[in-house]
Amino acid sequence: MRLISMHSPRLLVAIVSAVFAAGCATSGTRAEQEATAKRARSHFDIGVDHVNNGRIEMGLREFLAATALAPRNAQYQHALGASYVQKEHYVEAEQHLRLALEIAPDYHDARFNLSVLLIGLERFEEARIEADRLYVDPTFPGPWRALSNRGWAEYRLGRVEEARATFALTRKFNPGYWPALLNLGILESEQGRRPEAIQLFETVLAQRPGPGAEAEVNFRLGEIYVSLGKRSRAVEYLTAAVVKAPSGQWGKKSEAALKLLR
Repeated sequence: MRLISMHSPRLLVAIVSAVFAAGCATSGTRAEQEATAKRARSHFDIGVDHVNNGRIEMGLREFLAATALAPRNAQYQHALGASYVQKEHYVEAEQHLRLALEIAPDYHDARFNLSVLLIGLERFEEARIEADRLYVDPTFPGPWRALSNRGWAEYRLGRVEEARATFALTRKFNPGYWPALLNLGILESEQGRRPEAIQLFETVLAQRPGPGAEAEVNFRLGEIYVSLGKRSRAVEYLTAAVVKAPSGQWGKKSEAALKLLR
């Protein structure tokens, strides 16, 4: 499972207006606050454009500028945290995601990304709690996403049957949600239920979720067929994984597996 749920550098953040308390400020002070807000917003918008076009470092610089000008803006803190994840600065990422939630406890994107970050850091109980908070929140638009994270955390905590039940609930909400199908496929494969795993993985491939995910699924199918003694099928899937992501983690693992089969 990938560390963060943004499968590309694109930041999935909603565009909302920054809120600044005017109080009883004079017109001069109010004008200064508005100018500061506009500058912060400009840095944020430029940062989003950089990140959406793969320029993570430049985006990070703009988000730092935005949060310096508007430190109590949850959207800017979330964007900064998400960018730190992309740069694998996980301590800073967690700090800013949690700050976004301190400012806006109902910020769904921030809590979802925090749960995925905690999974990647193997802090599974914390991840389970954050994912469950999203699931029980009736305003969260996509409970199956939260359930998929909760199920994965439960599985990694050794709570296999709870995880199966959670993934079953995930599929009731959204039968075609491929991250949950992938997670459940891994569970079934590791629990020795190969036919169930093969069916789940094939369902994921049929959705064409993208090169990285497809490479992982092909690798895992190749592993299963190796264990079943079906060398030609294993080679087929492992080769597909290399083609999908030759320089990625799963492509490289598949290439190594193919060398052992030759």
